[in-house]
Amino acid sequence: MKNSESKQNLIASLLAILIGLLIGFIVILIANPSQAFRAMGIMLSGGFYKGLRSTGQVLYSAIPIMMTGLSVAFAFKCGNFNIGTTGQYTVGGFVALFLANTLYQTVPDSLLWIICLIAAGLAGALWALIPGILKAYRNVNIVISGIMFNYIGMYLVIEGVKAFIYDSAGARSQTSKIAVPKMGLNHIFPGSDVNGGIIIAIALCVVAYIILNKTTFGYELKACGYNPEASRYAGMSEKKIVILSMVISGFFSGIGGGLVYIGGTGRAFTTAEVTLPEGFNGIPVALLGMNSPLGCILAALFVSYINVGGNYMQACNIPVEIIDVISAVIIYFSSFALMIRLYLQNREKKKHKKEVAVEGGQE
Repeated sequence: MKNSESKQNLIASLLAILIGLLIGFIVILIANPSQAFRAMGIMLSGGFYKGLRSTGQVLYSAIPIMMTGLSVAFAFKCGNFNIGTTGQYTVGGFVALFLANTLYQTVPDSLLWIICLIAAGLAGALWALIPGILKAYRNVNIVISGIMFNYIGMYLVIEGVKAFIYDSAGARSQTSKIAVPKMGLNHIFPGSDVNGGIIIAIALCVVAYIILNKTTFGYELKACGYNPEASRYAGMSEKKIVILSMVISGFFSGIGGGLVYIGGTGRAFTTAEVTLPEGFNGIPVALLGMNSPLGCILAALFVSYINVGGNYMQACNIPVEIIDVISAVIIYFSSFALMIRLYLQNREKKKHKKEVAVEGGQE
């Protein structure tokens, strides 16, 4: 049964990707028919278009969406739809950046980046805690509260930037005075922005998988997500599970923000009233990865691969706006993987019922 489900997950994800690529190709044909095949070839070879440098950029670009995808997937496994990942990511990134630029003269860099990441995770966890408490004790819809906290977090970070780490040269924050170590990846992927953040992100996905599938605590989390009534009857605390699942989910988002804003690429917060896209982009990553922590690794790498390839398509005179449309079509159509999986499951059930009926008639 488990092998059958895994097979369905793989088929569903691959079909969703192929359909998304087909629609993306149609968009390219409409935008620039003469360059369509060349542009599609560049997109599909994007992660290797400029050798190891491109591969390194794929790994770097995968870091934030891998973490926000993991956040969404972890919460969903526990029965919650954490659409507040953007707020948690934003708050976590700000806390990491604030500490990096406040303590860089008093704390060694080798220790400070770790402190910043832990603080970022705790900030994201705290930002997810409030919607979790509202859901557990007042049955407030976690989607609505999550969306509200995305905007509250955005406005608080804007005010925090203006008050503490404002760059007088422009309407944005200062950039980080420290950086996540390269961990030797700069030698493997020369010329790229990749750093040890990708190793941390993959390690956290593995840890999340172990928690959910190899521990009693993980069993309780999933049990409450699948059937709250039965879990309550078995003596599990539904309120505690809701809160803890949101806190852990928010921790992953916060870490993602920290990894990006002290990632060593000069990333800064602007004072524009716009929510960061990485949190929302984690949703199709989670869906494409079938809400599996390990699946999120592969899904994030695929989405990043498509985005990097899309950027190189400008060589074919494809407008930037069209590139964004193509990437969005492929990425978000990938979220139909869940629908395809349900279709395959229903088809298999009907086939099984038919076989049982035939066997019963023969007897």
